[in-house]
Amino acid sequence: MTDVVQSPALTFQSLLSRLSDFWAHHGCLILPAYDLEKGASTMSPSTFLRVLGPEPWRVAMTDACRRPTDGRYGDNPNRLQHYYQYQVILKPIPDGIQEIYLDSLKALGINPAHHDIRFVEDNWESPTLGAWGVGWEVWLDGLEITQFTYFQQAGGLEITPPAVELTYGTERIAMFLQGKDNVYDLIWHETSPAQASVSAEASGACAITYGQLFHQNEVEGSTYNFEVSTPERLHTIFEAYQAEVETCLARDLPTAAHDCVLKCSHLFNLMDARGVISKDERTRFILTIRRLAEQVARAYVAKRQALGFPLMPTENTLLAK
Repeated sequence: MTDVVQSPALTFQSLLSRLSDFWAHHGCLILPAYDLEKGASTMSPSTFLRVLGPEPWRVAMTDACRRPTDGRYGDNPNRLQHYYQYQVILKPIPDGIQEIYLDSLKALGINPAHHDIRFVEDNWESPTLGAWGVGWEVWLDGLEITQFTYFQQAGGLEITPPAVELTYGTERIAMFLQGKDNVYDLIWHETSPAQASVSAEASGACAITYGQLFHQNEVEGSTYNFEVSTPERLHTIFEAYQAEVETCLARDLPTAAHDCVLKCSHLFNLMDARGVISKDERTRFILTIRRLAEQVARAYVAKRQALGFPLMPTENTLLAK
């Protein structure tokens, strides 16, 4: 049974829905989260692979991200080993993209005229992906809420035409909107008592909180990341998936190979959380993953070219708008 709480400005669930409605209106495909572990939405094939080659691409999605070293056993009110990003990719970059982005904040009830919104220079780079871009952190009244990047390179390949990547920190935005200082107090969704089938004594809105949904996940996830995972086994599995990448590429299966690269990346992050990687080993792992990602990127572009780049404007005018 849920507790009775005061109605928030915007639930977490509604925040995600509003962003999806907004970006669908601007011609984006709304895709589900990708179903493998990744440290950031940039690693999703809907970002990393789809920005490659000449095909236009507009997509928006809520993506789950895992960063094992950020786990705090559910004790830290602002740090999670599993969290959500709202990701938008626009290729080619539409005119007035900064104004469009600010309009997306208005859709969430954030009026730029009433808040201090700053674009703070922050060029981005991912060593394991061979990816980089120029851009900004977007600050809302001193709180970073979005990474705004002009994506220049992925997998060691130039992105032509360039793409823009908008990565919203959904938990941070929701905490700002709801006036919460603890992520576990966020209201994910609320219903009327009748809808929730609560007792007759309850009155007002009934809410499901972020903590009710995910606090157990954080405790157990942190315990696994820092205590239970077996370093030797993780290393063996890493080498196995590294070999799987090569096998997939030999069969001209770049998307399957990318899945195996994601596995390698997550296994590296788990070993890092266990504290079993030396400085020299860390460099070696990063270079190995980068080499694999670059091989996948080249194979993916070649495969799309062999398919005739099916999303080019002559084939799909919707994505070319």
